[in-house]
Amino acid sequence: MSEKRIIRIGLLGFGVVGQGVWKNIEKNRQALEFRLGAQLDITQVVVKNTTKQREVAVPAECYSDDPSRVVDNPDIDIVCELMGGTGEALELTRRALKQGKIVVTANKALICEHGEELFAIAHQNGGHYFYEASVAGGIPIIKTIREALVANRFKLIFGILNGTSNYILTRMEREGLSFDATLGDARQLGYVEADEALDLDGIDAAHKAVILAYLAHGKWVKLEDIICEGIRQISGDDIAMAGQLGYKIKLLAVIARDFEANQLSVRLHPALIAKSEVIAGVDEVYNGVSVTGDVVGTTVLIGRGAGQDATSSSVISDIADAVFMIQGAPKPVISEEDEQVYRQLADGLELADPSALEGRYYVRIHVKDESGVLAKISNILAEHSISCATVNQQELEDGSALIMVTTHASNETAIAAAKDALSVEAIVLEQPVSFRIFEPGC
Repeated sequence: MSEKRIIRIGLLGFGVVGQGVWKNIEKNRQALEFRLGAQLDITQVVVKNTTKQREVAVPAECYSDDPSRVVDNPDIDIVCELMGGTGEALELTRRALKQGKIVVTANKALICEHGEELFAIAHQNGGHYFYEASVAGGIPIIKTIREALVANRFKLIFGILNGTSNYILTRMEREGLSFDATLGDARQLGYVEADEALDLDGIDAAHKAVILAYLAHGKWVKLEDIICEGIRQISGDDIAMAGQLGYKIKLLAVIARDFEANQLSVRLHPALIAKSEVIAGVDEVYNGVSVTGDVVGTTVLIGRGAGQDATSSSVISDIADAVFMIQGAPKPVISEEDEQVYRQLADGLELADPSALEGRYYVRIHVKDESGVLAKISNILAEHSISCATVNQQELEDGSALIMVTTHASNETAIAAAKDALSVEAIVLEQPVSFRIFEPGC
């Protein structure tokens, strides 16, 4: 029996995900190496503080604070960039790829903002860039789109791509907790990023939506060119009213392509989604993605979207693909030939103007509880060609009231103009809040 090849791996960063990669390779080493036909050896671990105590024990000789021991080391077969951020991680990834190295990453922000450049560097220098762990944690959504559903054109991809926001919304719905109270619990459990805006303002999930849009349609979209809204404005009253109307409120990424008009819509925002939809039932820290292809129809993937084990599982999956490739298997990453196909896929494809988005809406208006208020609001909505499907009024203890409206088909421009008009009325106590109603069949 021939001796197994030794594959040497270097880790840049040894936080939650890096420690999970080490722990789970060691835990499942026998089965993993049997499947791969190779021996895995993590020889270098680069950290900022080599003396810091960590949950996972690593031999002291593996630690270093010098990235060159991984990036510039000819003995390292696979570089795992698990640092996060777009500063030093970008420079080190560039350096590794320019040397023709294989880089595995879980860094969704880096791919979203610099993916086009980094893939080009990899192609030009014979390197390879793997990124399964960058989207939806342990769900193999990238491999599913790239490999399992390769025969399809994708009309619609939508889903929940951030476990923290989903946890907060689930707790608010189930227990009637306020946003602030639930956020406090999420912080204590370690679910919230150090930069809370990434989770709460939708930035983390929007990064992932941009990556999926490229994977499915070959077009890189800038974050500033899409709708990106978080969950801070969602109240318990909104969640309760949505429930009464047969909906749940979820933070949804939506990637929709109109093949006739050759337009692509990419957006990330809270939305009311019917309880009958499978994705509406994805709660807690779980993620779920629905993919509709023209051949297979609709496929739904659900799994843990964050956390050490889920993300490290995807990193190890990419390491496995890299090992197979090193041993002569076909490249499972986007090659130069694939890039030409991607360019054809995106040929003439335009990004839809977010202001042209049409659909139904939910609007909450906080008003003085006095006669004539409802008629006044109805008139303002009508002036902007907005007709109401449902109207509900809730009296508050302080003598004010909430008017909660769902509309018939309207558009972003009309809703924004109506909210501005309402906000200057003396009877309206604060800026109105609106959320889109997501209907996959429309």
